[in-house]
Amino acid sequence: MNIEEYLTGAKSAGTAKRYLREIGLFKDCLAYPEHATYSDVMAYIGEVRKQGLKPAVPLAAIKSYFDYLVAEGIRKDHPAKSIRLRDGKSKDVQLQDLFSEAELERLLDRQERYPILANRNRLIVSFLIYQALTNGEVKSLELADISLPLGTVRIRAGRNRARTLRLRPNQAFWLMEYLQNDRPQLAKSPTNKLLLTKLGKAESGEGIGYLLECSHHLFPERRLNAIAIRQSVIANLLKAGHDLRVVQEFVGHKSPSTTEKYRQSHAEELRAEVVKRHPLG
Repeated sequence: MNIEEYLTGAKSAGTAKRYLREIGLFKDCLAYPEHATYSDVMAYIGEVRKQGLKPAVPLAAIKSYFDYLVAEGIRKDHPAKSIRLRDGKSKDVQLQDLFSEAELERLLDRQERYPILANRNRLIVSFLIYQALTNGEVKSLELADISLPLGTVRIRAGRNRARTLRLRPNQAFWLMEYLQNDRPQLAKSPTNKLLLTKLGKAESGEGIGYLLECSHHLFPERRLNAIAIRQSVIANLLKAGHDLRVVQEFVGHKSPSTTEKYRQSHAEELRAEVVKRHPLG
């Protein structure tokens, strides 16, 4: 088994492609990459940082490379296994990346390569754009969390508070089709997880990122991921005049101050629009 086959079997198609590119860059920088040490990896990460790039994905790819070498018996040790990066992530809301409700709806209009995944993928996107769920909340949904008679979805407590939210009529339809027709065909073994992959495994979260990555062509100049979508939904609700406390409960924030930072002033909206339309202005 070569590295491409290994990654294709372990990761989504998009992730495998990206990791192969990062592994290629890493190998190009070393004379004998298969013999790289912890110091070699850290030095490479240092060079990535110097270029102004974020090292999280390169490191994840490098770890997968050494996972492969260990699995194939080429190495016995894993020089990158214990590396944990502490690069800070900005928690600021990037207003220029926010999407309007109409733009979010466009994410539901996509051509599906596998018809059996059409309802599943619509559900994933709809949970993001209608209920503002996080990637982790979507992948953690279980069959018992869905009530078609009541038209609700229950989100369990995690980083955010537990809550029960209303489903939209189109979501209820997709759920019914998915549960009655698609999921029984996808399931290879018993599991209480709601969302299954094409291979019949519980969705790990990677497929959600890949799904959005496939729609990036709709907004090539903007950040499209579950975080940006959630931020957009919150900002749109506040902009529409919904009470702060109501929005806080809807998205599961533990503090109203967390929700408050998504409230935009007119000046902030104007600035975001200028940045969006004139990024060099």
